[in-house]
Amino acid sequence: MKQPDSICKIPTTINTTSSNRLRRRGGFPAGTEPGVVRAFQMVDRDRSGFIDEHELQQALSSGYKRFNLRTIRLLMFLFKIPYDSLRIGPAEFAALWSCLAHWRAIFERFDRGGSGKIDSMELRDALYSLGYAVPPSVFQVLISKYDNGRGKAELDFDSFVECGMIVKGLTNKFKEKDKGYTGSARLSYYSFLCMIIPFLVSYD
Repeated sequence: MKQPDSICKIPTTINTTSSNRLRRRGGFPAGTEPGVVRAFQMVDRDRSGFIDEHELQQALSSGYKRFNLRTIRLLMFLFKIPYDSLRIGPAEFAALWSCLAHWRAIFERFDRGGSGKIDSMELRDALYSLGYAVPPSVFQVLISKYDNGRGKAELDFDSFVECGMIVKGLTNKFKEKDKGYTGSARLSYYSFLCMIIPFLVSYD
């Protein structure tokens, strides 16, 4: 099994030295671009240092586009902080912004016609380039929700991010069980549900 790339690493706990540095910078990691800080601060109107899904949607629209709330909720789930599942802070926002920059570069690379949309074959190639060899039968189910009504799947950047992050998120969950990267793992029914259900309900 080809090991997928390390794109979009979700921030984990930080040590005390890093924590002090973050507090001095208003919670943002050192080196965060001013535009990213500004995008966060503009929507954090109560100055709590955290933003919810609607504020995140507004903040991302300043640098990318207005994402569907379904995609926003998926991103919130993936980048949430352990003690608050409904909001994200500066560190998570900076990591999410950087993650989207990587996904946009990939999207533009495989949008060979420059139409602002990619078809199913371009999506397959993009995922494969990242190490995600999705089985054909699973891939067909995955892209069925993006049918344009004429029997053809077309994904704009919003849909591409949603689709890509579902594949990446589930792959990461599986890798937690398949520590030897053998392509197989044993898990209980409970573990299976805990792995799958959040991706089915967190962004509906």
